[in-house]
Amino acid sequence: MNIEICLESIESVLAAEKGGADRVEFCADLFEGGTTPSLGAFKVARQHSTIKMSVMIRPRGGDFCYSSLEFEAMKEDIRLFREAGADCVVFGILTPEGEIDLERNKELIELARPMEVTFHRAFDMTPNAQASLETLIGLGVDRLLTSGLEATVIEGIETLAALVRQAGDRIIVMPGCGITERNFAYLDSKVKAKEYHVFLPGTTESRMTYRPEHIYMGGMLRQAEFSISHTDTDRVGTITRIGGTL
Repeated sequence: MNIEICLESIESVLAAEKGGADRVEFCADLFEGGTTPSLGAFKVARQHSTIKMSVMIRPRGGDFCYSSLEFEAMKEDIRLFREAGADCVVFGILTPEGEIDLERNKELIELARPMEVTFHRAFDMTPNAQASLETLIGLGVDRLLTSGLEATVIEGIETLAALVRQAGDRIIVMPGCGITERNFAYLDSKVKAKEYHVFLPGTTESRMTYRPEHIYMGGMLRQAEFSISHTDTDRVGTITRIGGTL
C-alpha cells in the first residue's frame, strides 16, 4: 500500500517524508482544491528531499474546462516540471458537457512522458464513473484520484470499491478526500485500494510578534492571518503505521 500526502509547502514535503509517506502531491492554494505550485518552491523541495513528488498542473481554481491560453500554460508547466525532476504530474481536463476531453488530455499525457500521470478529481465531476474510468484506461493514464463521484470517500465508498474492481491491474484507483486516521482502516476494508491520497495538516503559530489584526491579505472568507498550515509529521506516521497493518 502506498500513501500519498497532499500538501502545499516545502516544509510539508519534508514533514511527509519524515512521517514515512511514499509520495507527495505538491500543490499551491489547497483552499481552491489545489493549483500549480511555483517552480522555485518545487526545486527547493527537490533539493532537500528524495521522496517521490507529484505536481499539480491546474492553472486556476473552479471548473476543469480551460481556455486555449490556460491550456498553453498547462503544457508549459508540464515541460518545466519534467525538466526540474518531477516524478509525476496531476491534471484533468473536461468538456463543457462534463466528459473527459480526449484530445487535450492525450496531448498532455504525451508531453508528460516519461513521468507518470495522475488524473485528478475532475473525474468526480463526470456523469458516469464506469465509462470515465474506461476512457482514462484507454488514454494510458497511470493513476486516478477520486472520491467516488461524491463529496468525500465515505459517501463514495461503494463506487470506489466498484471502480477498484473494474480497474484491476489496468490503472491505479487512488481514493482521496476525507480520509482520516479514524476512518482509514474501515475505508480500506471496503475498498481495498493499492494507494490512498491523504491531507493531514497541522497548525504552526506565526513568528510575528507585531500583529495588526484589522488588516487582511485575503477576501472575506479567509484563513487566520497568523496561523500557518503545514503537514503534521505525527499524523502522517499514524496513517503509515495503520497502512502497514492492513
